[in-house]
Amino acid sequence: MSEQAIDLLVVGAGPCGLAAAIAAQRAGLRAVIVESQVVASTITQYPYYVRFFSTAEKLALGGMPFVVATEKPGRRDALAYYREVVKHFALEVRQYERVMSFARDGHEFVVRSCTRGGTEREARARAVLVATGYFGSPNFIGVTGEELPHVHHLFREGHEAFQQHVVVVGGGNSAAEAALELWRAGARVTLVYHGPTFNKRIKPWVLPDFENRVREGLIAVRWSSRVVAIEGEQVHLHGPDGEETLPATLVYLMTGFAPNTDLLRAAGVTIDATTGIPAHDPATLETDVPGVYIAGVVVAGFDANKVFIENGRYHGDRIVAHLLGKPAPAAPRMSAELDS
Repeated sequence: MSEQAIDLLVVGAGPCGLAAAIAAQRAGLRAVIVESQVVASTITQYPYYVRFFSTAEKLALGGMPFVVATEKPGRRDALAYYREVVKHFALEVRQYERVMSFARDGHEFVVRSCTRGGTEREARARAVLVATGYFGSPNFIGVTGEELPHVHHLFREGHEAFQQHVVVVGGGNSAAEAALELWRAGARVTLVYHGPTFNKRIKPWVLPDFENRVREGLIAVRWSSRVVAIEGEQVHLHGPDGEETLPATLVYLMTGFAPNTDLLRAAGVTIDATTGIPAHDPATLETDVPGVYIAGVVVAGFDANKVFIENGRYHGDRIVAHLLGKPAPAAPRMSAELDS
């Protein structure tokens, strides 16, 4: 059934989508958020122990204080905060409802969605904002055995690896933290990365811990090495000294994710094949399909490290300014700890 027109329909209820809805609401516009999972679903995919780079202040939305007892909020802190944001601002969020398509019909977009129970819905919106978050699709390494059931692209906790041989593949924070957590849970861990060292600056409280465990021989590393095949209980590598086979009953491919741009592509938005970035105006975040906007990590394409909650939470302000015919506000400054 159709309903009254919406000024801004937001696809995705992550922090950047919530922030955009708040900005629209404050401007007197009606915003509706449609989320295929649950509010802040990307954060639910984080490891249970994770702490953010940013302070709570820099993760806050709409001026609502984010109060925690420590400097760096954790996963549970963030989930509790964003639930309260939805309630505090009385945001219209349709959870467990997936947007299937949207297309222009005259001066509006027809947005078709489907609930988890199979009910199809239709809405009409003046503009559509796609803010679908980080975990769109994993970056596959393209080797035989990557699809095996003991191979994972997400890591939550180390308990399942107790007294198991584990290979962690990756050169970023996720790989370093996973290796440490697995070791603490009693796993025998080897980290494999194709570069000579980590590919970007590791969290300052993680790097010394990791380096000390390697120095003590508690975590093994294989720098300048690539996985060439995965079997049921083995991983085959090619490194500086040639071929090597490691025992592995669990494999974690911490190689990152790319935002899913299928909806945008289907709506006619041009996606750069090299960068994965949708064609858009950086000042307004409007794509090359008028009335369709992007926010959050979708803006960065394959390089998700360029956009965080800290700066993505301001994307909605630029979008709403454009909808109102006003100049875009100045871009915020990122904290030094996020520069990498």
